[in-house]
Amino acid sequence: MDDDGLVAALLSGSDTAARELVTRHSPWMLAVSKRILRDPVLAEDCVQEALIAAITKIATFEGRSSLKSWLHRILMNQSLMKLRVRKRRSEDSIDDLLPEFYENGCRIEEVGSQYRTPEEILGSRETVDLVKQHIEQLPESYRIVLQLRDIEEMTTAEVADALELTETNVKVRLHRARSALKSLLEPVMRGGGS
Repeated sequence: MDDDGLVAALLSGSDTAARELVTRHSPWMLAVSKRILRDPVLAEDCVQEALIAAITKIATFEGRSSLKSWLHRILMNQSLMKLRVRKRRSEDSIDDLLPEFYENGCRIEEVGSQYRTPEEILGSRETVDLVKQHIEQLPESYRIVLQLRDIEEMTTAEVADALELTETNVKVRLHRARSALKSLLEPVMRGGGS
């Protein structure tokens, strides 16, 4: 059954279609929610709530985007709502991870740094895992902006709307998150460990 048929069956109240929706879309939804929430149990709850919301609100699906895109938006809203509700915890500063600059504006680099080629870096499965681990080390307010923009590929405006921030604030956090991540990854790029 294609997505159009699935939507039509859902609109008619088909239990089989509801089961098909869950079977087809819950695996990728769970992966996305786990990346955002970093809590498997909370992510499972979020996916379940998102699927229930999608089934009960299927009549609002206008077909202007794909069913998957529509579900992704519902899931993101649910995940971000969970983040807002979760008790705020104090975050560590990322200032120590940001680059330092000379008075003339040039970035201070380690003397004698020998970087690996992009092919060497990206060719390693270990490196991909290290990048994921380093992203997890970022404070949540920076990590979530980086994930939404660079991994979930949301626009700056969409991230700002979802997180209730200004676009300028999103851009600043994204820049700082990328800079901090680069500092965390420099040992990997030079051929060292994590």
